Amino acid sequence: MQTKVLYLSDLKFNLDIWRSELKFHSNEMDLFEEKLEQIAKREFSPEATRHLEVFQNRIMIERDAISKLLHRIRKKKEALEHPDFLEQLNGRLQNNQHSLRDDMQTYIKLHYELKEAMMDFFLEYL
Repeated sequence: MQTKVLYLSDLKFNLDIWRSELKFHSNEMDLFEEKLEQIAKREFSPEATRHLEVFQNRIMIERDAISKLLHRIRKKKEALEHPDFLEQLNGRLQNNQHSLRDDMQTYIKLHYELKEAMMDFFLEYL
């Protein structure tokens, strides 16, 4: 049982870190939207306008992904608050954690790809 409590504590720590990271990324998207709006106020080529629209769409998609991941984290934390101490460590909670961990890794990879593309765009148009 001691092992189970430590394991659940580790899971909760991971969830708290992911939640903080997602909130940081959400705030970052706010800043990126502000910069896109500054660029949109200026008159640029159709190429710049096309990039603006693509980035605005990608931000909307990212916000949706953040929202869904935060929801999954909340649900996971609720499940951790009422654990079944008789459940095996390689049971449901661990399997769900791997799925969420994989999704977080994919999200983070895509987030930083978007961030790099936007930073390159800002360098060119700001």
